[in-house]
Amino acid sequence: MDGASSAGRTGPRHLGVCCSQRRRDATGLHVTFGLFTTCMSEMSAAHIEYLASQRLGRLATTGADHKPHVAPTSFRYNAELGTVDVGGLHVADTKKYRDVQANGWAAIVIDDLASADPWTPRFVEIRGRAEAIPTGGAHLGPGFGDAFIRIYPEKVNSFGIA
Repeated sequence: MDGASSAGRTGPRHLGVCCSQRRRDATGLHVTFGLFTTCMSEMSAAHIEYLASQRLGRLATTGADHKPHVAPTSFRYNAELGTVDVGGLHVADTKKYRDVQANGWAAIVIDDLASADPWTPRFVEIRGRAEAIPTGGAHLGPGFGDAFIRIYPEKVNSFGIA
């Protein structure tokens, strides 16, 4: 399988695991949870399509003090590099930007509710190396300033994304 690419996946190889677990919820009923995990830096076509349909995510970072920080943020998927570019109007002045400068790691969750009845949540979580980039972010679109954060996906988890 080395060097092969799986159908529907971007990137050179795909190593993924679909884990279904059956647990009892608070009422004692069995609930099945399915979580798809991609263990490399690639995302499926469905992940990329979902990211393109959303505009707001939640960026998680930790600072030099090792304390967690989560903030809502805009983002764009960079198909050319296979990265997620995170920004805003004044990103260079934010804690999230300083955190990435301090330790070089970040995670972003993009989620929504496809339906409330039946309850149908969806999400993509992307974790990886991150870089604080001082210029070039304005081209990402409205609401982006010059500075931005680039996440190089190393692990991708999702739920409800076909």
